[in-house]
Amino acid sequence: MNFHVLTLFPEMVEDALGTSITGRAMAKGIIRLHTVNIRSFSLRGDGRIDDYPYGGGAGMVMQAEPVMRAFESLEAKLPSQCRVICLTPQGRVFDQKMAEELAGEGDLVFLCGHYEGIDERVLDEIVTDHVSIGDYVLTGGELPALVMMDAISRMVPGVLSNQESGQTESFQGGLLEYPQYSRPEDWRGKKVPPVLLSGHHANVDRWRREQSILRTLRNRPELLERAVFDKKDRKYLRGLISGQAEEEITLDQITFLSKLLANMEKS
Repeated sequence: MNFHVLTLFPEMVEDALGTSITGRAMAKGIIRLHTVNIRSFSLRGDGRIDDYPYGGGAGMVMQAEPVMRAFESLEAKLPSQCRVICLTPQGRVFDQKMAEELAGEGDLVFLCGHYEGIDERVLDEIVTDHVSIGDYVLTGGELPALVMMDAISRMVPGVLSNQESGQTESFQGGLLEYPQYSRPEDWRGKKVPPVLLSGHHANVDRWRREQSILRTLRNRPELLERAVFDKKDRKYLRGLISGQAEEEITLDQITFLSKLLANMEKS
């Protein structure tokens, strides 16, 4: 996987991606990072790449020409159909499904904006994807780009020492991850659930699945509407509704699950 980042702060991207898991993957050559400093293409030769917006208003806008020249400087390194991602609150919200999709690409370009944005004309010319990491505003596109590159890297074979861990964590299969425990067995009076000590793999898998369902119900119930449930899952959901399960849920959660099961039976 080759990441190409058009940015005003290349050191910010290089320092962050060059640490921890992604840093090790870079050392092995599994992922590669190429940053392009847009300031190097300043029309005035002083590193400034912004100007006042037409129509008035507060702030400054990144000019089209320096951005275009920065992109053209790396064009020869890119495949003809390379995806160019602009980080913007106006874009499609990034999620695990998109991370898996983008991990299948050989090269990705990230365009990091600043100030009040980037001249729309160059966006129309080079950008294929407008992506947001959430409904809030940051000072620049570097942090969103790093979030995306981290999530995408985890899906690239060989980046994780145990590839299974990249496939079983939160948001895989539409559910949040189940609770995790480590030694000691008893920590300040709080004990590890007995099923995890049983050595019975089928029971452990079932417990983890049910805990994922329960955690998703409590924290992100909307995700359950897109999840796929088998017969055992539906039995567990009915147990939650009827109070036969060990865990207790609220009246609102019971109402939500009742509607969810009713919709499943209709489909």
